[in-house]
Amino acid sequence: MKTDKTYADELRPEYDFSKMKNGVRGKYVQRYDAGTNLVKIDPDVAEVFSDDNAVNEALRELIKVARHQVALAH
Repeated sequence: MKTDKTYADELRPEYDFSKMKNGVRGKYVQRYDAGTNLVKIDPDVAEVFSDDNAVNEALRELIKVARHQVALAH
């Protein structure tokens, strides 16, 4: 999940959003807030992982270790 810190304006000049009639900014923001499971990770952490699968694998392994440690403590 390496991120590029530079963002180029790739929007074509012929896309003039001021001429759009029925667009509503933030139309889905409440739905997003209510049901999202997205997590933002810091750039230094993202540099370590190649993609979301790598992050999930690492977290699953961490969960296994944590559960094992809890089991040993009891």
